[in-house]
Amino acid sequence: MVLLTLGALAGCRTSTAAPTSGGPPPPPPPPGAPTVHVQGTRLVDSAGRPIRLRGVNRSGTEYACAQGWGMFDGPSDSASVQAIASWKANVVRVPLNETCWLGINGVAPAYSGANYQRAIADYVTRLNRAGLAVILDLHWSADTGKALGQAPMPNRDHTPEFWRQVAAAYKGNDRVIFDLFNEPFPDNNADTPEAWRCWRDGGTCSGMTFQAAGMQELVDAVRGTGATNVIIVGGVQYAARLSHWLANKPSDPLNNLAASWHIYNFSWCNTQTCWDADAAPVAQQVPLVLGELGQNDGGSAFVTALMDWMDARQGSYLAWVWDVWRTWSDLIATYDGTPTAYGQTFRTRFGS
Repeated sequence: MVLLTLGALAGCRTSTAAPTSGGPPPPPPPPGAPTVHVQGTRLVDSAGRPIRLRGVNRSGTEYACAQGWGMFDGPSDSASVQAIASWKANVVRVPLNETCWLGINGVAPAYSGANYQRAIADYVTRLNRAGLAVILDLHWSADTGKALGQAPMPNRDHTPEFWRQVAAAYKGNDRVIFDLFNEPFPDNNADTPEAWRCWRDGGTCSGMTFQAAGMQELVDAVRGTGATNVIIVGGVQYAARLSHWLANKPSDPLNNLAASWHIYNFSWCNTQTCWDADAAPVAQQVPLVLGELGQNDGGSAFVTALMDWMDARQGSYLAWVWDVWRTWSDLIATYDGTPTAYGQTFRTRFGS
């Protein structure tokens, strides 16, 4: 999300320890969640049947660990997972923290490395068993210090290794999708040729103090492990702009790549004119996954219009956010799945 409502502690600059191994992959889950592949402009299952992913973002695993007080914000047990499934959702996006996964930059050992990886693996298994596909998203990353917020781009020091480990852990489970980087905003958050060059190729980028890892480098890191999972990639300006996504699309030897898109009523590209100009051409070439959408004015007209637009293109979308923060973005009033007025709009749509 563009603006996180929870405060984060300031990061501390520390020396980096060697990344830990991702360990053996978790056992494949029982049948239930859809397997997901790219076929032309559609997502399909292993039998080639079209799939539309509609679900929610479950925030907490990107910040609790780095702030030093837990793995999740709220319950992560089977009952809480069944509450999500009861909305007839079929996908959950789980945001990850790079420094927690790798166990580096001073994150408390209790909430990082193997402990963090095990907690994520167990949660993915519970979600899959409940019939929910999972999008694993690199949400917070940091070149130095703990990852305590959104960076403008992935970094070359750690992010390729992060994706090598995640891909090695979940290859063979096509119920898991890899979202390479939550919301890129290179070149001082501009939609410029330099921003798109940095997005694709990384390296030295305007306005950044570290060497960026480009999206091509991260695709290569994932595929180098032998993982065949669907990869989704968001554009610039916090993943709101897809203006030059097709021209800079990373090369994937498996052609199993989709575009990620984040739109709020207060973000860039928040009009149908922009959707038609930016996103529609992308949806005519690859699957379009609206990884985050939301509305902060107490109404539902904006998200309804955006979901209608996506429905007309058989697109996928995930609402922000399945958490109880007592803010406008809460889909639920309690973790048993009781919807807020805002959340009811999505619950009704998922059930239709």
